[in-house]
Amino acid sequence: MPYSMLYTSPVQNLEIISDGIAITHVLYKYNSSDLEYPTDSNLAIFGKVKQWLDDYFLGNNPTIDFPLKPQGTEFQQHVWNVLKDINYGEFKTYGDIAKQVGKTLGKPKMSAQAVGGAVGKNPISIIIPCHRVVGKDGSLTGYGGTIDNKIKLLEIEKADMTNLYRPAHSTKP
Repeated sequence: MPYSMLYTSPVQNLEIISDGIAITHVLYKYNSSDLEYPTDSNLAIFGKVKQWLDDYFLGNNPTIDFPLKPQGTEFQQHVWNVLKDINYGEFKTYGDIAKQVGKTLGKPKMSAQAVGGAVGKNPISIIIPCHRVVGKDGSLTGYGGTIDNKIKLLEIEKADMTNLYRPAHSTKP
């Protein structure tokens, strides 16, 4: 049975969902009163992920010492595995990821747009760092948790954003 917990973060409230053993989702929660599943504060996994997030938001690069179990297609799983390997404070382009996944799958002409679709379906935000993916021209695009939150996460990681920019269709705070 799935369980939820609410985590109050500097970027926004997060709903963390677990199957009791692994983390299956970390979702931005716009209405904190509605958790998807019942809560169980005794789940050890929730204590571990809370500690990880606390450390992360303090500007540290904590080690993931709990299981992740995102559900998705085989292609999405390949993309999410590449996301896990993007170093803290760094980023890759959708094209970089497409080349890497294409090589793994034996498809040298992998579409960056297909990768973008898979990145956008990442169910475990922040921990599987989809916020570290940018457009080939440095555009801070394509983050379901809002561009403002993407910028805040990269700032927490002290990423060099000198050559990155907010897309024109994105409003400034």
